[in-house]
Amino acid sequence: MRVMKNNAIMANAGHFDVEVSKGDLNSLAVSTRVLKNNIEEFVMEDGRKLYLLAEGRLVNLAAGDGHPAEVMDLSFSLQALSLLYVIKNRKELDNHVYNVPEEIDRKVAYLRLKSQGVEIDELTSEQKTYLASWD
Repeated sequence: MRVMKNNAIMANAGHFDVEVSKGDLNSLAVSTRVLKNNIEEFVMEDGRKLYLLAEGRLVNLAAGDGHPAEVMDLSFSLQALSLLYVIKNRKELDNHVYNVPEEIDRKVAYLRLKSQGVEIDELTSEQKTYLASWD
């Protein structure tokens, strides 16, 4: 915090509020003030201002007033379909953490967009070749 640039914004994207040391931040600041809900300004001795979002708590939950239903809908859909995948494939799966299979991820995204009336373009052969060429 002693070397952070002026106007740096700090947010916690983890699961616990230990990513930003609020004690150190408070002890280094010569003044603090709440600018607006979920934005606190800390003025350092040299005049730099640092900003802390959501009191250092998990920003997408604390500052976003929770997850909107649309986000939870997608999350629960991914969880449910992933659980079905694990149940169906349990004999072939080792005991460790897996990423959501791409086909499930795409299915959930497709169904969500379709429910909103959004049509999805298909890539041309040329586009698919181009995308596959990236290393």
